[in-house]
Amino acid sequence: MSAILLLSSGLDSVAALSLAKEQVDVELAITFDYGQRSARREIEYAKVICNHFEIEHEIIPLDWLGKITNTSLVSKDVDVPKLTLKDISDSATPEITQESAKNVWVPNRNGVMINIAASFAESLECGFIIVGFNGEEAATFPDNSFEYVQTLDRCLSYSTRNGVKVFAPLIQFDKNAIVIEAMRAGAPLEWSWSCYHGGDAPCDVCESCVRRARGFAEAGIEDPLLVRLRNTE
Repeated sequence: MSAILLLSSGLDSVAALSLAKEQVDVELAITFDYGQRSARREIEYAKVICNHFEIEHEIIPLDWLGKITNTSLVSKDVDVPKLTLKDISDSATPEITQESAKNVWVPNRNGVMINIAASFAESLECGFIIVGFNGEEAATFPDNSFEYVQTLDRCLSYSTRNGVKVFAPLIQFDKNAIVIEAMRAGAPLEWSWSCYHGGDAPCDVCESCVRRARGFAEAGIEDPLLVRLRNTE
């Protein structure tokens, strides 16, 4: 079985790749540049990941998507929300993470990317699109949910002649489980970039950074990215 990978270079997509490679052959990784704050860093790290796994890498610009996105993930006029571990805890009010999700939303981003990847998959006669959708983020991002994957598969059964399906190996996982399984699979997490910003080091306060930090802390594992950055200072 062969597959196309959506690769942002984040923890989830790198973990999904490492787990999926145990079951499928990955023919191509696609990274999208829609003007997100971390685009340069994501592309840089994605190239390293693809070289590591010897996978062909395609970078696709989506300038129009950036132009119609007015939230903080793209717009420099809007501040990225700063969260704490308490804000994402089970005891926190859901409005905090719901507001954070709204603040970094990109209109139909996953829908656009999945359909582009499906075109590549059909053309290359690949049966699957690998994604990093996971159970933890599905709580605030409905386009990460199992129900969304099921709906995509139904749609793609009509829009692709070979019936491309979405392969989401992390769909039931929280960040803790993702870290544990990724480390077991030998994922090069030292080259995974989760931060919404594109600085020299993660900001540690955006929701993506906080969730990543909690995942490693609960797993009792030091983040390989932070180890690498510290050793290169």
